[in-house]
Amino acid sequence: MADYAIGDIQGCFDRLQAVLAQAGFSPSRDSLWVAGDLINRGPASLATLRYLASLQGSVTTVLGNHDLHLLAVALGGHRVKKKDTLSDILEAPDCAHLIAWLQHQNISVYDARRNVFMAHAGLPHIWSVARARELSRELEAVIRGPDAAEYFAGMYGNEPACWHDGLQGMMRWRAITNYFTRMRFIARDGELELTAKASASDAPEGFAPWFCFPRGDDVQVIFGHWAALEGSTGSERFIGLDTGCVWGGALTMMNLDTGERIHCDC
Repeated sequence: MADYAIGDIQGCFDRLQAVLAQAGFSPSRDSLWVAGDLINRGPASLATLRYLASLQGSVTTVLGNHDLHLLAVALGGHRVKKKDTLSDILEAPDCAHLIAWLQHQNISVYDARRNVFMAHAGLPHIWSVARARELSRELEAVIRGPDAAEYFAGMYGNEPACWHDGLQGMMRWRAITNYFTRMRFIARDGELELTAKASASDAPEGFAPWFCFPRGDDVQVIFGHWAALEGSTGSERFIGLDTGCVWGGALTMMNLDTGERIHCDC
């Protein structure tokens, strides 16, 4: 029995199957944590989503920005973008089932025994694990509840750039979304810089990679989202698993107990 975490798959179904085979993964015995961005930009988003949904209790998934984009198209009235590869899902006979499954996935997860936290973009230093879990559950309730259409219609945007507890309604929901699914560079006071997508060494003035700021705990954080890092954060405490599979890099999976990383070149 083994538990694994895997980085951004983005519809690269054949690479997913290859790395699972390389690890000898069996859903009857093993479990898989998926760090978000299950679909989009790759060639087989439908097959990827169907497979992960079929794993049922053997998979633990957090939503990434591409997953939320699919939900925004399906539920919030947004249009498919030029580079999207979502049509196979939207036109599938089981689309409604897949959308409902995706809608009920997590924003973050936390394993208290291992002291491991996972969210697509990471964990900002301004939030404790307990606070991050509270805000995750708050957003999950919106995504699954009667306000879902309103949320997805207004989800996009870079404002507010900085969290404060007094935020309400759409501004609050959007801020939580951006910290958990879009964050790369952040300021000491928690302000996000959401336009830069460069490597960690190219931070805009006044900002730094989110994992560079000290925390008051020793939690290990697993995340995806930032392909330009190529999996390197300079710390074994912050585990970047997006190694750019859809861009010709690799798909990376890690054994949660041993730390062994398994790569499949793309």
